[in-house]
Amino acid sequence: MKKIFLSGCLLFSIHTTLCSQTPASPNIIFFLVDDMGWQDTSVPFWDSITPANRKFHTPNMERLCKAGTKFTNAYAASVCTPSRVSLLTGMNVARHRVSNWTSLKNKAVDGQDSVLEAPDWNVNGISPIPGQERSVYATPLPQLLKAHGYYTIQCGKAHFGAYQTIGAEPLQLGFIKNIGGSAAGHPASYLAEDDFGRVPGRFILQAEMPGLDKYRKGKSFLTEDLTQEAMLAMDTAQQRKQPFFLYMAHYAVHLPYNTDNRFIQRYLDMGLPKPEAAYAALVEGMDQSLGELMDYLDQHHLTQNTIIVFMSDNGGFSHPPRQGGDNTQNYPLRGGKGALYEGGIREPMIVRWEGVTKPGTVNTQYMIMEDFYPTILEWAGIKNYHTVQTIDGRSIIPYLKQPSLRDQQRALIWNYPNDWTGGNLGADNSWLTAIRQGKWKLIYLEKQRRLELYDLEADIYEANDLAARFPEKTKALAKLLTQQLKQRHAQLPLYKGTRKAVPYPDEL
Repeated sequence: MKKIFLSGCLLFSIHTTLCSQTPASPNIIFFLVDDMGWQDTSVPFWDSITPANRKFHTPNMERLCKAGTKFTNAYAASVCTPSRVSLLTGMNVARHRVSNWTSLKNKAVDGQDSVLEAPDWNVNGISPIPGQERSVYATPLPQLLKAHGYYTIQCGKAHFGAYQTIGAEPLQLGFIKNIGGSAAGHPASYLAEDDFGRVPGRFILQAEMPGLDKYRKGKSFLTEDLTQEAMLAMDTAQQRKQPFFLYMAHYAVHLPYNTDNRFIQRYLDMGLPKPEAAYAALVEGMDQSLGELMDYLDQHHLTQNTIIVFMSDNGGFSHPPRQGGDNTQNYPLRGGKGALYEGGIREPMIVRWEGVTKPGTVNTQYMIMEDFYPTILEWAGIKNYHTVQTIDGRSIIPYLKQPSLRDQQRALIWNYPNDWTGGNLGADNSWLTAIRQGKWKLIYLEKQRRLELYDLEADIYEANDLAARFPEKTKALAKLLTQQLKQRHAQLPLYKGTRKAVPYPDEL
């Protein structure tokens, strides 16, 4: 009886300590946009305003920039699921091996190629428990936040794992509340009046939208429905007197480009063709959601104790039905979604941390998606945590506290031993690995067995391949990239027939 009493006292003490610490823990909103390009905003992330910046209307991104710090060299993976798994695990894609987007259990989505084939990558996504086939076993970020007393909210697109796997269910990954998240990578329809794309008598994963049944057959748009539910979830966190982690992961601005009647007329009046006008309206609707969340924080006196991160999961989609020729939409960046040129991996990123980030500042330090794992845990005050995986990300907090701080020696790597579309959208979207260190970037086009070298400070367009002009720099980066790939046990594409891997970059 005495043991029971002491244990009860101990549990009460732990609970009391946790509750007493909770009010000081900051709320965190991670606002992630799907397929949003670096230029799909009225906020210039370059050194000048571009025609694309003049096309889009994102006043709330402008508002967030005025209150925080804009990062102009922020990176993600070139497609969605790899970025999302890096966020939840802190692992680089080369290590977690969820190198392409996930769909159905045990089924790869890679296109067919006459020369190469994809390795046996982790087609099932993330798993919080060991022994799951073709999955990366990891301690998910929301699981650690939840254990520390956070009310963890997943709102919108999840896409962390394949259908009918444990990783497809956000509630298995440490989220307490799931709104609209599943294995789906895009909506069947953004329109509630279309029942979000449901067809009677037919199962369509993308139309399921858990937690949004009350909006079905109404007149609303998916982006605004998710926003309303996010605010209700934040209400719940306040009622429970818990800090919240809101993963606000919009399906916008991914295809299909349904018409958001709230905003489209502006763009039709500008003379944009309807598909591009619909895309621009999707962007503005996403921005409206950002503004409503910021208003919510102001109205509930939460602004001072809430950190906001704005980010995209990969480069902008740069093919029809978008206006213009292929791979022109992310100018001045080359390429788009699926490519390891800058248009496929460089993202719009903003951080507002009241009392720390200086309003209206710009930070040029390069960083990558997996950096948010240790950063968010540090914001939450979680120290000495244990994970089953090796963390590749590094906290960006030093760069927020000391804006002049720069690390030009760090190397970022990308690994895409996959074929995004079967070559239908060009060779830039398949069989690639790359490294950036300082101003230099090396891309290895594995099918072509070619190395390309670019000076990003002088040539953001990646128009001038300097590999022949600077052979020693090319050789050094190829060696460093090879070392990084080997250290992380990265996979490479295989030659058909022999199933032997392509050469490492330093073996060419």
